[in-house]
This record gives sequence, structure tokens and C-alpha cells, in this order.
Amino acid sequence: MTTRKKVCMLGAYAVGKTSLVSRWVHSLFSDRYQTTVGVKIDKHDTSVDGRPVTLLLWDIHGEDELQTVRESYLKGSDGLVLVADGTRAATLDKALELSQRADTLLGSRPSVLMINKSDLLGEWDIDDDRLADLARAGWTVVRTSAKTGDGVPAAFETLARRLLPEA
Repeated sequence: MTTRKKVCMLGAYAVGKTSLVSRWVHSLFSDRYQTTVGVKIDKHDTSVDGRPVTLLLWDIHGEDELQTVRESYLKGSDGLVLVADGTRAATLDKALELSQRADTLLGSRPSVLMINKSDLLGEWDIDDDRLADLARAGWTVVRTSAKTGDGVPAAFETLARRLLPEA
């Protein structure tokens, strides 16, 4: 029997949430920016240690000074993917803030922090020390590139593993 888990994608505006979902679900990447209005739901079937799991990916619009994430979208979520853009340090602060708000609303949930745009490392604005500090604090931090696919399957599969009960 396949286990189904709701996963919310959270992050600032234009960090690559939609592109990460598209890369993992459809193995596609587009250079055209796609604004998410409200929420877009995709699903991806995978297997963790031989156990089938379907992730229902709620790609929630990015948060900025004009728009905040609706708490109703978060209800019933089993896990979170927090996304930051490695070329914009402020987006990491936003991802951490969104995680804290989700924890306040729902209680702690399994999560993974994707630092996207690893294909642009020369332009990164987030330093390795900050990422190491987050890892020491218990965060699972994965450098990803929606463009190349680097790190994307590993990040989603790590979260899927955490969402399943111990065998």
C-alpha cells in the first residue's frame, strides 16, 4: 500500500520552488520565470527502502512584502521543503522565518532546507559558514540546482524517508 504525504514548499518570491518541483516531478527546467498564484499541487511517486510513497507537493506562492503565505495552505502538511536562493542571502532568512511560523502553527514537522541555484556558485551571497552553522543546529541543508538537477532527488528523497514511520 502506498503512503501519501502532503509536503509544502515554502520560501521567498523567485527562489525556484516551482522549478525544483518541475525538475523532480517532470525532469524539466525552463529559464522562463513562472509566478505561482496561490498554490499549485503536483504529485510524485517514489520508493524509500522498497516502500512506495506519494508526495503531494504543494508549491505555495512566494512570500514578499506584498504577499504572505496563507496558513490554511499549511494545514494537514506532513513535511516542509524550505527553499532559499543561494545568490540572495535575505531569502535564507525568509525561509527560516517561514519554518518558524509553520512550527508555531502546526508543531514541528520533518523538513529539508534546499539552497537553490548551486549552478551559480560564483554569484552566491550565502557563505559556507552560515550553512555549516545551520547543519550543526540540526538542519538538513542540501545545495540544489533546479537547472542541472544537482541535489534535487537527494533532497526530496531525504524528506520522504523522514516522513515514513520506522520499518
